[in-house]
Amino acid sequence: MTALLRTVLAALLALIASIVAPTSTAAAACTTDPATPKRQLRAMWISSVANIDWPSRTGLSVSAQQAEFRAWLDLAVAKRMNAVVVQIRPTADAFWPSPYEPWSQWLTGTQGGNPGYDPLAFMVNEAHARNLEFHGWFNPYRIANHDDPTKLVSTHPARQHPSWRFAYGGKLYYNPGIPEVRDFIEDAIMDAVARYDVDGVHLDDYFYPYPVSGQSIPDSATFQQYGGSFGNIADWRRNNVNLLVRELGQRIHTAKPHVSFGISPFGIWRNAGTDPLGSRTSGLQSYDAIYADSRQWVKQGWVDYIAPQIYWHIGFSAAAYEVLTAWWSDVVRGTGVQLVVGQAAYRAGASGQEAAWQDPDELSDHLHDNRKHPEVAGDVYFSAKDVKADRIGAITRLVNAHYSRPALLPARGSAAAPAAPAITSATQVSNGVQLSWTGSGTSYAVYRVAGAQSAADPCFLADARNLITTTRQKTFTDTTASGTQTYFVTTLNRTHQESAPSAGKVAGAPGGSFSVVIDNAGSGFTAGAEWGTSTYSAQLHGTDYRFAGPVSASDPAWFQAAIPSAGNYQVEVWYPANSGYNSATPYIVAASGGSQTVTVDQRSGGGQWRVLGTYALAAGTYNVVGVSRWTSATGYVIADAVRITKV
Repeated sequence: MTALLRTVLAALLALIASIVAPTSTAAAACTTDPATPKRQLRAMWISSVANIDWPSRTGLSVSAQQAEFRAWLDLAVAKRMNAVVVQIRPTADAFWPSPYEPWSQWLTGTQGGNPGYDPLAFMVNEAHARNLEFHGWFNPYRIANHDDPTKLVSTHPARQHPSWRFAYGGKLYYNPGIPEVRDFIEDAIMDAVARYDVDGVHLDDYFYPYPVSGQSIPDSATFQQYGGSFGNIADWRRNNVNLLVRELGQRIHTAKPHVSFGISPFGIWRNAGTDPLGSRTSGLQSYDAIYADSRQWVKQGWVDYIAPQIYWHIGFSAAAYEVLTAWWSDVVRGTGVQLVVGQAAYRAGASGQEAAWQDPDELSDHLHDNRKHPEVAGDVYFSAKDVKADRIGAITRLVNAHYSRPALLPARGSAAAPAAPAITSATQVSNGVQLSWTGSGTSYAVYRVAGAQSAADPCFLADARNLITTTRQKTFTDTTASGTQTYFVTTLNRTHQESAPSAGKVAGAPGGSFSVVIDNAGSGFTAGAEWGTSTYSAQLHGTDYRFAGPVSASDPAWFQAAIPSAGNYQVEVWYPANSGYNSATPYIVAASGGSQTVTVDQRSGGGQWRVLGTYALAAGTYNVVGVSRWTSATGYVIADAVRITKV
């Protein structure tokens, strides 16, 4: 190579580096917080069978039924969920005026009894008004929780076609091996899909009935008639279920491509002791016991999401939660099928459950485990009444640790992102800032960033730390705004692809320009002899940070500041995060009305400013923020930096 060529090549490489490097650096600079994920499905099952959740009993008036359902949706919103999974075909019946099946007995107490309104239309509208996705939950084969067909309404298809059904274990089921039955079940479900604006179709774990000791499924004659190409009845049964899953998915996506199709199977497919592809478990195998080949549904891409019911605690010998999340993550990896975990809220704090379920952190620890697996796209909780009961505070702990911010739903499919909206006004009103915007989409996400920002840094929107709401409206009043804020809005389409952000809109009075950062290495910091110094974490602020073990005494490290005037100040803290640090570090704010304590989980969310809140502070130079060692949680408490800003 000549000297001239080497010179030209070097110049070309330098030019490429100058173009590429800023983008790479910017991308690397966006440190996201696993505690505030941008996208996550958060849902609860609302069960209608046997009036588990809704309606609470049969025979309620229309207004009472509707009030109850609105309350369930309001609970979902309060827990920062973004979807509900509602049982609308519990026992071969319907929560809508179906031409195929009778009105559900769980509405009026009488099968076929008209409730006086269209519950499904009502439920979908109410969910969408709160920007909650509505997934219709269908039980495919169960006819009744008894085995007496004469108790069914006379027009019931299972009475009109007695050959379609069988009794087993004291219950009635449609026979999955009869092609006409499969067609009928699909038609009944597709009627709801075609006529209502549902966002998803959801099947539960009931396929062939769960085994009953001493009984055999009475379908040998059906196998003789339809199973000629199969060497054994088990493979034929699995194929019958596979046909329903594959065909139903195809029909849903043909009719409405945006509708999601998901199944929540039993948590164990097969044990590794039976099949090397199985999980390191020793429980019931749904592949063999109820003929549900859930692994194949994923590998073939017949479903959009799989929501295995991993209803066991961490460390459970027969089926450990952490073993199954790892196994299912491996199954979905590279398939395009989303993994959502079915969570046993009904076990948390319930009498008769194992000791692990009496720990208020058990459910929260499940979500900490989920963070190890990027394939986990969210969670669904069984069931709504247990979310509401919040026994031993387990749901509150989970929400505080993992749902502190809203979250967008995971995007589905490959649709193009919509066009960005435009904020038309951001007006200071008596109760906050009122925003209005124009745009064309299914819903919108509203982000708020402190201070006056000239443009939307991509890192502002990299996770949900700045996300304040999602809505299907084009107006929103931010009642938590204080000081100068910049707002950005994005548009989301039906399958949750997100647009570029709008131009920013600044709102709020400046409130003064005072802002101060106190680092642990500065003169405003004091700490006792037990506080060590470390540079271990790359997430530190400045040159180092301080650490100390928890004790049953305060011994706080203090950050002193000169507060120029009495008023409201936003207090933020910076700390490096580590799984070995403290999950409940107490921060003390010396507010003018009395000291206030905020606990922070320092296992996550490090390397960035975290808002403790806005407080009334007195003027003067004094210890404003302290980090206490008095916590019952294990792991080092960390003191690194504090930022105080007049608002």
